[in-house]
Amino acid sequence: MTSQEIREETPREPETPRRTVAVLVTPSIADAAPPGVDAGEFLRAAAEDTYELAAALDFVSPVLVTSVPGMEEIVWPGTPVVEIPDLSGPALVRAAFEALSSVSETPPSAPGAPPYGERALPYGEQAVLLSGDAPDLPGLLVGKLFRRLGRARIAVCPAVGGGAVAIAAHLPYPAWAGVGFDDPDPVRALRASAPGPRMVATGPGWHRLRTPGDVARLDPGLEGWDNTRALLSV
Repeated sequence: MTSQEIREETPREPETPRRTVAVLVTPSIADAAPPGVDAGEFLRAAAEDTYELAAALDFVSPVLVTSVPGMEEIVWPGTPVVEIPDLSGPALVRAAFEALSSVSETPPSAPGAPPYGERALPYGEQAVLLSGDAPDLPGLLVGKLFRRLGRARIAVCPAVGGGAVAIAAHLPYPAWAGVGFDDPDPVRALRASAPGPRMVATGPGWHRLRTPGDVARLDPGLEGWDNTRALLSV
């Protein structure tokens, strides 16, 4: 047996899926600005802190998905900024995931392009869509969502008070998934619409900044959220 034949018969290790963490920035983040704090500056600070926690994670690629102009200024050089319409609810989540799973227009003859008939997912095969109003979220919780995708199609990080902090999914986003970040119980809604059992997993929950009162939930003992911390201390 030749060395070539040995290589061909040797089972290949399964490839690790390419993973993306997409931070979703919408105008509603400004609604949580406390009295006396500029709403625009608050939105920018919270979004930048949330993006930086995503960018600091190992083995993932950060992306910013936004309906707010000028957000390219808060990301590190080379980070893709994907613009979407100003939507809400399930339509917002679907638009964000569809922007991440758009089929590449790279010609099949180009270097590194997939063969004919294969879809090229420019942002990877798995993505976590992270709400941009979670500046003190521990990165460990994002990693737990990716682990949940090992046995489920979708995984959710629930938000304190209802809704979701993050939604993880295999790309392309399933057609049966219709849920928004502020739905009262997104896990229950997704499980009700899933075509089979054990397709929706849940991870540990966290909080978001949706109202001025939510600022009190920020944990001063956690590292990070420097921009939001500095703005609120003025």
